[in-house]
Amino acid sequence: MNLPVVKLQGVEVSRLTDLIAQAKAKDPQMGLDLEREFKALSSRLAFGLNFERHRPEVVELPRRPVRKGDKVRVLPERGSTAKGDQRLWLVRGVAKVKGNLIARLELKGDTGSEMQDVSVDDLVVVAEFRDYIFPGLISTGKVAQGGDKPFHTVINGENYHVLEALTYTHRGKVDVIYIDPPYNTGAKDWKYNNDYVESEDLYRHSKWLAFMERRLRIAKKLLNPSDSILICAIDENEVHRLGLLLQQVFEGVRMQMITTVINPKGASLGGDFARVEEYLFILYFGGRVVPEVRDMLDESKNAAASRTVKWSSLIRGGAQGVRTDSPGAFYPVFIDCDRSRIHSFGEPLPWEQPRESVAAPNGTVVVWPPNHLSGVEGRWGIGPEKARELLAIGALRLGKIDPARGKFPMSYLSSGIMEKVDSGEIETVGRKPDGTLIVRYPENTKVTQPKTVWKMPSHNAGEYGSKLLFSLLPQRKFPFPKSLYAVEDVLSFFLSKKLNATVLDFFSGSGTTVHAVMRLNRRDEGRRQCIAVTNNEVAVAEQLLLRTQGKRPGDTEWEELGICEYITKPRVKAAITGLTPDGNPVDGDYKFVDEFPIAEGLEENAEFFTLTYETPVAVSHNLAFERVAPLLWLRAGSRGRRIDSLPLNGWEVADNYGLLTNLDQAEAFCAAFQKTDGLRIAYIVTNDDRRFQAIARTLPESVEPIRLYESYLSNFKFANGE
Repeated sequence: MNLPVVKLQGVEVSRLTDLIAQAKAKDPQMGLDLEREFKALSSRLAFGLNFERHRPEVVELPRRPVRKGDKVRVLPERGSTAKGDQRLWLVRGVAKVKGNLIARLELKGDTGSEMQDVSVDDLVVVAEFRDYIFPGLISTGKVAQGGDKPFHTVINGENYHVLEALTYTHRGKVDVIYIDPPYNTGAKDWKYNNDYVESEDLYRHSKWLAFMERRLRIAKKLLNPSDSILICAIDENEVHRLGLLLQQVFEGVRMQMITTVINPKGASLGGDFARVEEYLFILYFGGRVVPEVRDMLDESKNAAASRTVKWSSLIRGGAQGVRTDSPGAFYPVFIDCDRSRIHSFGEPLPWEQPRESVAAPNGTVVVWPPNHLSGVEGRWGIGPEKARELLAIGALRLGKIDPARGKFPMSYLSSGIMEKVDSGEIETVGRKPDGTLIVRYPENTKVTQPKTVWKMPSHNAGEYGSKLLFSLLPQRKFPFPKSLYAVEDVLSFFLSKKLNATVLDFFSGSGTTVHAVMRLNRRDEGRRQCIAVTNNEVAVAEQLLLRTQGKRPGDTEWEELGICEYITKPRVKAAITGLTPDGNPVDGDYKFVDEFPIAEGLEENAEFFTLTYETPVAVSHNLAFERVAPLLWLRAGSRGRRIDSLPLNGWEVADNYGLLTNLDQAEAFCAAFQKTDGLRIAYIVTNDDRRFQAIARTLPESVEPIRLYESYLSNFKFANGE
């Protein structure tokens, strides 16, 4: 049973009981009188959610260098699976002794101080959530296939601290927050203060509520207060407590709960009903649902809901997708890479003839069917004569190519689809610049208000969560990923009219949300961007194995198996490029609303970052600029080129913002802003408020002037959520 901590007029009962005990010691009668009155008052508590808020959380920072003044833990010996010393030591100094860095540690207790010297290699820096943090970001890679579109960002870090960082870059700017937090099943699915919370933990539910409350209070600062939505997925373990918590944190905000079927087969422990559903809490901050033609409860009414016509991949999938099944479908395709067009098709290759004997026409490269998943030679889905016929009428197309990676996605309109085109059941609305047909089903203008119970085959988490993820990342597993189409659907109800929206998911896990946002962009040529936040936690089984091998958090072998490095980043890359981590085309097609081969990829940009912890002195003296620079770029819209280093001539202008570090160059800096369209923010580095205001007055009215580093330091000085 959870022991409640009640708040009376903002004061916690635990604090009041301490004061009563002190009063008893000094004046027993007064103490008894106070205790009697307190019990009478506490018995008349109003209805509400009361829970133990626990001591502040802590987070270990394995790769953070040890500095004087840090709080640290001493790691267990390599090879040990023991929990190790969980006490927090204070670093009094770091010195080099016989070539090794040694830290002098102090532990203060009730009876005095304990001191010890420990190698920094055996320490891990710890940040408490009551501490002020000054964040930065380090880029760990990017994939850019979206031209001048904004970048999606994937941030590896403790989500509480990343949320604090986003109060500087996105305060009041987020259109939708979608989160799928730990469900607190008791099966070691999340940690509190570096310990997995298990079903036997008496404080299991109150720990979860404290964990969630801290993050939701910061998330509240990021939402657009007049037009935004918060969506939170949950199951039966915490659904009722979460509902009350949301009402308390977001008092007065309109809220609904959706029941959605995610596992039609059902899950049961035996002797009970088989659970098929989960829940979505929707909070409306002025936002509203956009009606659409689909019926989320009755799938039979949705046959003609989508206008999108399916193009089939030229690569034949399935068990019959091997050369031996249809030798006549194994032939070369010649691609003109300079013009990104299909040049022509060769004849089927006889078994005895090697591929190398086929000469490509001038200016082209030859493309063969990729190998089947079984490892044998694959084949195309149609023969060369049919391919020539479809190419001639614009019913066979080439997707976004990447010759360096051997990526040449091709798709065609099947015979069944072409029959509907010929009969007029499918409309031809034009042609693309390469001559391919633009086809759509006729528009269904009858819309319906979506219901609060959803039963959609596309929301099956096993089929379109786990299996889809396995296609993107073969041989890699992640527990219970959401159906891509379930997330896409719930976002589309609020974003179909917002093509430039910002979406935040601070429990990103496998990256389903950013994947869904990219799919939405493809459907309507949107420029939405997603901020996906996850940590690099290693699964319990892998942790045990790694520890027995002498590995610890921070080691390369450990970190490369973490969620962010092993799942989230590779999944986002695979979605954009259409290639698995091994460089092979992703097998299969997207389904339902927008159907096309996954191997075509998505025309999107994404960059990956790791959260860093800076010192205010380093920031104010321009010594941490390379880590602060991504935050400035994010605040300006995360689009185009980033200013990653201090400009040598004292100022620089990028695609979306500018930076002035030498006030003597203010005239040239402001002139550049007058001449350049699209600039949103001017960052001005100065401690002189008078000169800052003078420069700000000379900038265009459409430009927001921001003073560095005063705005950054003051934001985080008061951002602490405890």
